[in-house]
Amino acid sequence: MTAEDMRQRLEAISERIAAAAARAGRKKEDILLVGVTKTMPAELINLAAECGLRDFGENRVQEYRAKQAEVGFDVRWHIIGRLQTNKAKYIAGRVHLIHSVDSLRLARELSRQAVKAGRSQDILIEVNIGGEDSKGGVAPSELSGLCRDIAPFPGLKVRGLMTIPPQSGDARRFFAAMYQLFIDTADKKIDNISMDYLSMGMSGDFETAIEEGANIIRVGTALFGERKAKE
Repeated sequence: MTAEDMRQRLEAISERIAAAAARAGRKKEDILLVGVTKTMPAELINLAAECGLRDFGENRVQEYRAKQAEVGFDVRWHIIGRLQTNKAKYIAGRVHLIHSVDSLRLARELSRQAVKAGRSQDILIEVNIGGEDSKGGVAPSELSGLCRDIAPFPGLKVRGLMTIPPQSGDARRFFAAMYQLFIDTADKKIDNISMDYLSMGMSGDFETAIEEGANIIRVGTALFGERKAKE
């Protein structure tokens, strides 16, 4: 892929973001695009960064760590995949945002590692909005309790919610339910819990997600092409 190819792809996605935002009475600038780089080489990250993209999401901690040293731009890293507790020490206080916190145990370890590093870490609570056994995320009914339990942890700041809707369902319905949960959680005014970000929507449905209230979208295939098969 050339720099011109990447620039054109970014411009096309930006135009789609702007149109979706306008349909919802919002501004393009209110939407943060995170380029999902799972299995993609660092060269593509550098190419996208050269074209102006600054936020990149990795599903696996080991991929983030490997690519971090190869990226020659000042970028912001997001961890968006399911996170094992034993990987917390590698990212707590070191990445811009962790999207996939879904248990008290994980939050506690992230807090411990952030404090140990003398840093703070912003996180999102992942919600399993479709109740799928195959996916991580807290059940909607358990969200408030988890937020209240995490709130006192030093070194952590809950900044919002994340979800991945069922592929076979009506994405708009799930996005709308997620936005209502986002608003309801904000209305509870829990100390140390702020609903600043709602991360939902990927290559195939990000426009619908924006129309239903997302302000972070995670786009991989539409930007970088099909994922590379792991060797």
